[in-house]
Amino acid sequence: MLVCIPKVLDADAVAQIRSRLDAAGDAWVDGRVTAGHQGAPVKFNQQIDERAEMARPCQEIIAAALERNPTFISAALPNFLYPPMFNRYSEGMTFGLHVDGGVRIHPYNGRKVRTDLSATLFLSDPGSYDGGELQMEDTHGMQTVKLAAGDMVLYPATSVHRVTPITRGVRVACFFWVQSLVRDAGDRALLFDLDNAIQRLNQSGADEAARRTLTGTYHNLLRKWSDT
Repeated sequence: MLVCIPKVLDADAVAQIRSRLDAAGDAWVDGRVTAGHQGAPVKFNQQIDERAEMARPCQEIIAAALERNPTFISAALPNFLYPPMFNRYSEGMTFGLHVDGGVRIHPYNGRKVRTDLSATLFLSDPGSYDGGELQMEDTHGMQTVKLAAGDMVLYPATSVHRVTPITRGVRVACFFWVQSLVRDAGDRALLFDLDNAIQRLNQSGADEAARRTLTGTYHNLLRKWSDT
């Protein structure tokens, strides 16, 4: 399930983060430092050092925005959030087809985080660069995503995906992983659809007893499928 979430960050938040990233200097390192055996040969970008102190305020802004975003909560059902990271692609840079590693080691506390979902939060105006599309293979074929600054795409970490080569400008983004309360992607999709239907029924003032039954079904399924 691929979910595009608009305006996770407003323009002020994007500007604050970009100001810090654009002035990060030596905190930008070769992106291959965190690439696994599969990703290293096809990864050509830069990223902020995971332990760089300048990244902490940016991470806090993003984490707070995600906590307030009902679409993210509904789609991801987050249990643990890997600290948001930041990457940069300039002309000629790309990240070839790969699958994200199944488990990440938290850089601050050493905790193992299962990567159920991957997320890319765009931080560049799409008109400021050419190329740099995020492409994911799924059951419907290749999906291509290039969103406005502040918008985010959420997708299964099991997806084969890539970032196409930059031919003009610079693409800056945030990326991270989510360990969900619900491990199975199909179960998460069913819960997301059910939650969206309940919200629409609530807005329309539909039959109260039916809405109560559906809400109870949602929580009973979440109780059955969740792993805390």
